[in-house]
Amino acid sequence: MKVGVLALQGDVREHIRALGDCGVVAQAVRRDSEIRAVDALVIPGGESTTIAKLARSFGVFEIIAERIASGMPVYGSCAGMILLSNHVLDAIEGQETFGGLDATVRRNAFGRQVDSFEVDLDFIGITGVPVKAVFIRAPWVESVGSNVQVLASVDNHPVAIRQNHILATSFHPELTADNRVHRYFIEVVCKESMKVGVV
Repeated sequence: MKVGVLALQGDVREHIRALGDCGVVAQAVRRDSEIRAVDALVIPGGESTTIAKLARSFGVFEIIAERIASGMPVYGSCAGMILLSNHVLDAIEGQETFGGLDATVRRNAFGRQVDSFEVDLDFIGITGVPVKAVFIRAPWVESVGSNVQVLASVDNHPVAIRQNHILATSFHPELTADNRVHRYFIEVVCKESMKVGVV
């Protein structure tokens, strides 16, 4: 399985390292041909509006949206969650998303950079000790559709959700030494998607 990490902005190297720790050889992708060649995609954190604008500039916005809609497994962290959601609150004028998740998220819901924090989370589908989650100018989920599963929450706000082939977290697991969220994406989300023939 070929996994790409969208390399327009954000923690690209950190995601590639985390995927490598899971036994996956991941590659940075930013061109149309590169995105068409991968079986799954990771959208890193960063600034959601900037990533969307750069995707337009590189001519890959539509192919990413199309591949997600057609069932390509995709994982988005922080800004990636915003870009995968169908609806965004506190968005800037004209903000675009790739969509796919039947969810409404609120940008910067946990506050500014100075309000960044870490917390241990119980994460459905991940066993053992709680997942250490790093939140940096993070969104949270305001509401989800009936097909969306909430995997983890902070103060009753969902911060990890899944809808079939799409996984999203408000936090940055790539900034810790714990690769279990990436492993969950590869070993659960991607494998289940492959079984139903969407990859």
